[in-house]
Amino acid sequence: MIHLLRILLFPLSLIYGVIMWMRNRLYDYNFIPSTSFRFPVVVIGNLAVGGTGKSPMAEYILRLITPTKSISLLSRGYGRKTKGYREVNTTDTAELAGDEPLQIKRKFPNTPVFVCEDRVFALKKLTDCNNGVLLDDAYQHRALQPSFTVLLFDFNSLCYPILPLPTGNFRDTLKESNRASVIVITKCPKEIDSDIRFQLESKLRKHSRAPIFFARISYGSFVNDLGEKIAFEPFKKQNILLFTGIAKPEPLVAYLEPQVSQLTHIRFKDHHAFNSTDLARVATAYEQMDNNNKLILTTEKDFQRLPKSFIDSYPIYIIPIQQEILFDQKPAFDAAIKRAFQIID
Repeated sequence: MIHLLRILLFPLSLIYGVIMWMRNRLYDYNFIPSTSFRFPVVVIGNLAVGGTGKSPMAEYILRLITPTKSISLLSRGYGRKTKGYREVNTTDTAELAGDEPLQIKRKFPNTPVFVCEDRVFALKKLTDCNNGVLLDDAYQHRALQPSFTVLLFDFNSLCYPILPLPTGNFRDTLKESNRASVIVITKCPKEIDSDIRFQLESKLRKHSRAPIFFARISYGSFVNDLGEKIAFEPFKKQNILLFTGIAKPEPLVAYLEPQVSQLTHIRFKDHHAFNSTDLARVATAYEQMDNNNKLILTTEKDFQRLPKSFIDSYPIYIIPIQQEILFDQKPAFDAAIKRAFQIID
C-alpha cells in the first residue's frame, strides 16, 4: 500500500525536484547569498532522508581531531522541545537538547556542543571558536558556506534509482554531490564485489570529483547504564528484547540475530519520544519472555530518551556503534579531515 501511494505521488516528486533544483541554482549563482567564516566549518550531511550514519561519523571525526585540537559541535537538535540557540550540558534531557547532541556531549564531555536551527546565527555567536566547528546534518543548509563537506550515502540507497521525495527518499538529486569535499558510502556489507564498488563509484563520478571512501558500521561491546563495557560472550545464550527508535535498524537486527538465543524487536519511528504507553509495552514484552537469561537492549541514541525511573527498573544495555573506513582508505580519509581543521602532521 505504501509503495503504491509513493508511485501515485510521483508528480509531486517532479514538482519537488524542480523546486529544489531552482533553490540550489539561486544559491550557486549568488542570487541568494551564503555566509562563510574565517575559521574551519566542517559539515556532515546527506542527500537522502536519515539513516546514513551522520552521528557515528561526527563521533569518528571528534575522536580523530579532539586529541590535537579543541573544536565545537553544532547541531539542529532534532526532536528537542526547545527552540533557538543553546549550549548542551551532560545533565540535559533529550527534550532540551535532542537525543543525538546529548549523546555526543555525554561521550565527549570536554567538547562544547550547541544546538540551533539557524546554523549561520549560531556560528556568528561562536566566533571565538577559531579552532573550528563540526556541523551535524547541514548539507542542505545553503545559507551557510562551509569550508569542507563530508557527504554520506547509505550503500543500499545507491543500488536503486535516485528519486526525490515523496516517491523516493532523496531531498536533492545526485547533481548536488558536486559540492562535497569528500564522499563516504556508509553501511557497506562485509563483502563488496569489486564490480559493485566500481558501479557505485561510476554513478557518483558523473556528478562529483570528490574522493570516494567506503565505510561500514562496527558494533562495540554492550554497555550498561553506568557506561561499563560488558563482553558480548556472556549474552550469546540470552533472550534479547531490542527496542529502537532509529531510521534504519535492519543492520543492527541482522548483526544480533545469529549471535543470540532469541531476538525480539520492537520498532519505533526515528527520534521517537517514548511515553508511558511505549515503555509499558517494552516492559510487558520483557516480562513475557520465558527465558530467565534475558535483557533489554537499545541504541545509544534511544537511551538518551529514556527516563531514569525506567532505566533503574530493568536490565537495560546499550550497543555502541562506530564508523569503520574500509579498503585501507583510513589514512587518506583521516588526512583529509585533519587538513580540513588545519592540522598538519
